[in-house]
Amino acid sequence: MKNVACQSDKIIELNEIKKEISGLKKSSMKIVFTNGCFDIIHVGHVSYLNKAKALGDILIVGLNSDKSVERLKGKGRPIINERDRAYVLVNLKPVDYVVIFDEDTPYNLIKEIKPDFLVKGGDYDGKDIVGCDIVESSGGLTTLIDFVNGKSTSRIIKAIKSIPSLTEQHQKH
Repeated sequence: MKNVACQSDKIIELNEIKKEISGLKKSSMKIVFTNGCFDIIHVGHVSYLNKAKALGDILIVGLNSDKSVERLKGKGRPIINERDRAYVLVNLKPVDYVVIFDEDTPYNLIKEIKPDFLVKGGDYDGKDIVGCDIVESSGGLTTLIDFVNGKSTSRIIKAIKSIPSLTEQHQKH
């Protein structure tokens, strides 16, 4: 059974986003697209999403599915399931829509959306950015946004793992 608390009309399927975008583009709205795992939302994510939204009118986040995150990040990830991650994202002020995708890259999603701006983090500087060929061939721009230094999901997970468990604490006393 689906978790009703984590449902939103802003978490949509690919066929739905195509319909939405058609209308938005007719209204001359600028579409911004970014993607990621967004496993444990932190200040770096929020800063990044705010900067991405500032580039246009509508921010669409392609969210890696649970299966995709596990393939990319390894066993034990994601920490938070895809429906909960999507729900948190659509409830952040800059995010207009979330589309969950199963592939390792959002190439097919970008091909369907054809955003005006494709946004990735500054760590992609000098690297191939999936979908930039699609965006740029249709007159759009690929933009890199700097991360907030020292803020990452991996660091948060590492910090949590370094906390002694209750069992270990009791054994010391």
